[in-house]
Amino acid sequence: MTESSQRERPAPTNLGGWLGLLCRVLLLWQPLSLALIGSSALNSLSVRGLPLALVLLGRLLVAAFGIGAGLALLRRRPGAVALAKASLILSAAADVFVYTTPYFPNNRPPGDSTLILAASLAWYAIWLAYLFRSKRVRSLSGSSGIDPNAETPA
Repeated sequence: MTESSQRERPAPTNLGGWLGLLCRVLLLWQPLSLALIGSSALNSLSVRGLPLALVLLGRLLVAAFGIGAGLALLRRRPGAVALAKASLILSAAADVFVYTTPYFPNNRPPGDSTLILAASLAWYAIWLAYLFRSKRVRSLSGSSGIDPNAETPA
């Protein structure tokens, strides 16, 4: 790399605020959550068979997609915001499938699945609204990187 190309590229700064939290959710929370839930579901694999294995595989792919989106945001890659939006939509769709079908084992009391699903969908809706409305996020999708000093709406 030449000296002039090093000057053109700004030094990466850590993401903070809500965007940094979203990166942590995508990179840490989703995989850890899958690991905990998936490990408990493995005990039921011999009884539930192929449908459960396919649901676990699907959730693993959704978590991997989320990790890719988190890394893209963290590294300020073009298209990172679109990838994060797609990841959140896929995660919401996976939750809808898990909570509304009998393929994934659970020990929730009757009626709780609806409340948990509503809370889950609200969680993803809030993050999607942030990605669509934030000026800081808009600066990432409109350019090749995130402006760490851009203001976000209150």
